Amino acid sequence: MRIGELAGLVGVTTRAIRHYHHLGLLPEPERRSNGYREYGLRHAVALARVRRLTELGLGLTEVRDVLADDAGRDLAEVLAELDADLARQEDAIRERRKRLRPLLDDAEHGRLSPEGPVSPELAAFFGEMAHATAERTRPESVMAAKDREFLALFDTTASPEDRAAFLTALRPALSTPGAVERAHAVYERLDALADADLADPRTQAAVDEAARTLVDALPDSLLTHLGSEGAQAFAEGRPVRDDGFLEAFLADFAPAQAAAVQRAMGLLARRASDRSDEGREGTR
Repeated sequence: MRIGELAGLVGVTTRAIRHYHHLGLLPEPERRSNGYREYGLRHAVALARVRRLTELGLGLTEVRDVLADDAGRDLAEVLAELDADLARQEDAIRERRKRLRPLLDDAEHGRLSPEGPVSPELAAFFGEMAHATAERTRPESVMAAKDREFLALFDTTASPEDRAAFLTALRPALSTPGAVERAHAVYERLDALADADLADPRTQAAVDEAARTLVDALPDSLLTHLGSEGAQAFAEGRPVRDDGFLEAFLADFAPAQAAAVQRAMGLLARRASDRSDEGREGTR
C-alpha cells in the first residue's frame, strides 16, 4: 500500500502518518525502487492501534509509552490514569455548567450584566443595583459603568473570601434609606469632572464637593473593611498592594476624578481615626 491508501484505510491523514514516523510511533516501511514507501498489513494494524489510543484521549507521549517494549508502563496503568483524568474533567465540567445555569437564566429574563459572566455573588449584587435603580429614566452614568467594570475585575482577581467580605461591606450602600440617590449623586459629580482642569480654582471646589459626596455615600462597613491605614495610603498615592494595582486604578480616571477619589480616601481615613479616638475616650 502507498501512504495515501494506508491513510484512507485506517481513517487518518498522510500528515499524521508522517508525524507518527517522526515520533517513532509507527515504524518506517521499506521503500520501493522508485523511492515510495511500501506499507503492509502490520503497518495498518499498528496505525489502527495508535488511532484507537488517541481517540481514548491518550497523548502521543503516552501512546509511545504503551507501544514501547521497555517503557515499564502497561496499557492498564495508562488507561487507569486516563480514567482518573477524565473524572477530574467531568467534575470541572459539572461545576462550570452549574455556574452557567444562573447566567443563562439571567440572559433569558434580560438580567445579564454587560460585564458578565461574573460570580454568583456579584451577579446577585448587580441584580440588587439594577432593582434599586429601576425607576431612574436618565441615561446611565459613565462612572456607574466604570464602577461595575471595577467590581467585575475585583471579582476575577480577589480570593473568594476577600470577594465575599468586600461585597458584604458594600451591600449597605444599597439597603440604607437614600443610598441609591447618594450613589447616583456621586456618579454625577464624578462625571462632571471628566474634562475638568485641575489648575482651575473652580475645579478644586468641585473636587472637594465630589469627595464629600463620595464619603457620605460609603457605608461604615466599607470603612471597616478598608481600614484607616489603607485608606490613608490610598489617599497619599502610596502603594496599598505591591502589584501596581493602585497606580493602574487611578490612571483609569481623569486627573480631577482621581483627585476626588484620593481626597475622599483621606476623609475616610480621618473619619476612621476620629471614631477610633471616640472609642478610646468612651472606655476611660
